[in-house]
Amino acid sequence: MERPSRLLLLSELRVKSAACDVSLSRSLLTWKRRTSSPVYHPFRPSVSHSVLVSEIISVREEEEENSSGGRDDGSWKKIKEREGKDCRQAFTVLYVERSQQHRWRCAEVTFTCPEGALCQHWVSSIREQLAAIASRPKQLLVYINPYSGKRQGKHIYEQKVAPLFAQAGVSTHVIVTEHANYARDHLRTEAELKKFDGVVCVGGDGMFSEIIHGLIWRTQIDGGVDPNCPDEALLPGSLRIGIIPAGSTDCICFATVGANDPVTSALHIIVGDSQPMDVCSVHHNNTFLRYSVSLLGYGFYGDVLTDSERKRWMGPARYDLSGVKMFLTHHYYEGTVSYLPARGIMGTPRDAAKCRSGCVVCQHNGQLLSEKAERYEVDEASDSESDSGWRTIRGKFLAINAASMSCACPRSPKGLSPAAHLADGTTDLILVRKCSRFDFLRHLLRHTSKDDQFDLNFVEVHRVQRFRFTPRHCQSDSDLNLRESGKHQIFSQICRDHPACSCAPVYSSWNCDGEILTHTAIDVRVHCQLINLFARGIEEPTVFEDLANPCAI
Repeated sequence: MERPSRLLLLSELRVKSAACDVSLSRSLLTWKRRTSSPVYHPFRPSVSHSVLVSEIISVREEEEENSSGGRDDGSWKKIKEREGKDCRQAFTVLYVERSQQHRWRCAEVTFTCPEGALCQHWVSSIREQLAAIASRPKQLLVYINPYSGKRQGKHIYEQKVAPLFAQAGVSTHVIVTEHANYARDHLRTEAELKKFDGVVCVGGDGMFSEIIHGLIWRTQIDGGVDPNCPDEALLPGSLRIGIIPAGSTDCICFATVGANDPVTSALHIIVGDSQPMDVCSVHHNNTFLRYSVSLLGYGFYGDVLTDSERKRWMGPARYDLSGVKMFLTHHYYEGTVSYLPARGIMGTPRDAAKCRSGCVVCQHNGQLLSEKAERYEVDEASDSESDSGWRTIRGKFLAINAASMSCACPRSPKGLSPAAHLADGTTDLILVRKCSRFDFLRHLLRHTSKDDQFDLNFVEVHRVQRFRFTPRHCQSDSDLNLRESGKHQIFSQICRDHPACSCAPVYSSWNCDGEILTHTAIDVRVHCQLINLFARGIEEPTVFEDLANPCAI
């Protein structure tokens, strides 16, 4: 399974009652049951197991159980027998075992040694190999949102995650957040980040958003970069981020791990996985608004979020109700979209292949765009239709979406853009033009089917590095000021531009990773591989059969 490498240890040990040849190299721990007969049996294959050293969680010494099968009555003779020999003649290895639907579990195997010295030699050798893995975290800063999802964040961490961290020897500093944006503000100002190897959030997508806003802002301020300047190339952070899912949707976790399971996420953190991820910065003029890692949605998805915020008392069901309501209202919005196409990269939004662990598209495009980033400058005068510059589209849109990842979740396994990549330095700009309700329903239903959701004449998609949007009726630097200038002015504008339907709104809102933006005219730029997560991307099914396969697209 692995390339030939020098064995560090090779011994005959026992697993339960079976004799096994156990070997340890720098990459694999293997145990193979010894056959009792030298005769070849074609239908009785020898049982062999292999575990990557990088996926061993920990190793511990065990006291040997009474092998006689009789009851130890505590007599003087039995006590003297136990004192006369070393009781630590067995050790247990805890390791990652893959389950269905990309879930990981903690499995263990106990090896019995013929003598105590050999047992200690095995334990020390395995611990030395684990200590040599520099990517494994030793100190973690953990933020728990006690109100996320079904208010189970603290319970999930204490019952499922903390015991695993303790077994793996990972030290943690736990902070239970007291209010919204508590973690963001703490990371910006108070947290002593140099003491930690990573930051872990226990909560939903909103909690993850707080963490990245705090870390990215802190990194830019410490590095002398102005976050309010949209043309600045942001500095990547040094700390990886872990997500323990405990929210309502957990889309980020689902897209980077493949499952919304706290144990799986904890094991990815323990083994020190690293998955780079793009981040979009959103500005209005020269003012920073937010960072986005998944979805920026104007029109339909912005209206759904705005309406659902008024129904928070309903819980997750509010999204379904608001979705139906916004579909029936069928609002469209006029505006101008300008975008800078991603040139010279691998992949398109219509590819059949998806972003997976070890994605070659992310590796190739990430390296290419990182080299261009230093000399990348925005040409304000380049607003033409030339291939080398910006492109402009004006029209009436039901939805304008920018997907920096597939945005897949249990409800929508394909996501908004199935071929979007986590770390290729681009976002997929999806424009849904004005169409009938029936056609728009066809588009929405294709998110859950195998049909190409972009193969419709009113839908177009572009892979871009940057884009801007200006609503048609934005007549001031801040359309927020226009909104707050009074109902009379707004309704007057509506009546002039929409005489047939005076109730039709002029503006929608931007849905930025589940948060409402206060401006509609925005400038969005993709920053390639700005952050790193304790994840490895979604593994292909073949990885369960062949650990040597690094996984490709």
